[in-house]
Amino acid sequence: MLLIDNQTVAKILDIKGCMEALEIGYRDLIKERAVYRGRYDLFVPNDDPKLMYRWGTMEGASRSFETFAIRMKSDMLEWPEGKTVEKYCIEPGTFCGVVMVFSTRNGEPLAIINDGIIQHMRVGGCAGLGAKYLSREDSSVVGIYGAGGMARTYLLAFNQVRKIREVKVYSPTKQNRESYANEMAERLGIKVLPVERPEEAARGCDIVATCTDSIQVVVNDPDWIEPGMHLTCVKANEWNPDIVKSADLVIKMGRPTLNLDVGQMRIGGEAAVVAGNAEEIKRIANPKVDIFSAEFPLLTDIMSGKLKGRTDAEQVTFFVNSGTQGLQFASTAGYVVREAKRRGLGQQIPTDWFLQDIRD
Repeated sequence: MLLIDNQTVAKILDIKGCMEALEIGYRDLIKERAVYRGRYDLFVPNDDPKLMYRWGTMEGASRSFETFAIRMKSDMLEWPEGKTVEKYCIEPGTFCGVVMVFSTRNGEPLAIINDGIIQHMRVGGCAGLGAKYLSREDSSVVGIYGAGGMARTYLLAFNQVRKIREVKVYSPTKQNRESYANEMAERLGIKVLPVERPEEAARGCDIVATCTDSIQVVVNDPDWIEPGMHLTCVKANEWNPDIVKSADLVIKMGRPTLNLDVGQMRIGGEAAVVAGNAEEIKRIANPKVDIFSAEFPLLTDIMSGKLKGRTDAEQVTFFVNSGTQGLQFASTAGYVVREAKRRGLGQQIPTDWFLQDIRD
């Protein structure tokens, strides 16, 4: 069995390999050779009223990779001033998330993987698939809101499927947007401009992506949207719902947990339960906007030819990058494990540690 840390994942998983793995997983889904369970979160109030514990899981399987994977994360959450969500494990700056991978051939535990790199890459990779099937083929100018890990992988993915020549990035923190611009310009060899006003990151762009930790609407003004744009998101609350409704074509990555059981609710667009009373639940800064819960046609419908994608250069398309997360981890982690074995990477640990002679 392998223990694979983020440094090893970074050696294996580039955006090209990530997107290829994701597309294999979704082709499996189309052919009824893959399965997933929607993301599910469990919240526990803390003695400190500013904090909330969250346990999150998502799982899936791909027959092409012969893997089942479950991603698990353990977070302490807080919402400074009700504007963003901040998280950590034990102390600020450290995080806990792992992907456990099992063989669907014989049930063998194959690997435990730190989820940091895979998480950013699989979300960005899906945004890239959205751009591949929905954006204009001549798209060359990208607008990015946010300057963190997701903003980086989104741009890598867009650059993989379209010939990007210019990027405009907006973050409310001047240092963050300038650092992002310098790093990504050097990394991709293209012009990346930090902009001072949010509307500048949208106007004149072919692809516009929100990649933020905001719990408020980020792009609110419909006047910023121009014919032919392709729009996408990271979170359920980043776009004014009127912009989404007015798009000519809205496509979703996959279905979320649709039917909530007794006691469940949606928090940030995802199914959740809370081990708390009504007053404690009010501590959670649940965004008022949630585009993830709406029903839209799926990207697999376009990939399979069931539906047409963009049919006009003037159409505004919107890609809701949510759903099927468990399959994404099965595909990308399956790819990482396969490559780690082939290249002799990762730390070997005894498989016997995870086996027992007591039938459960």
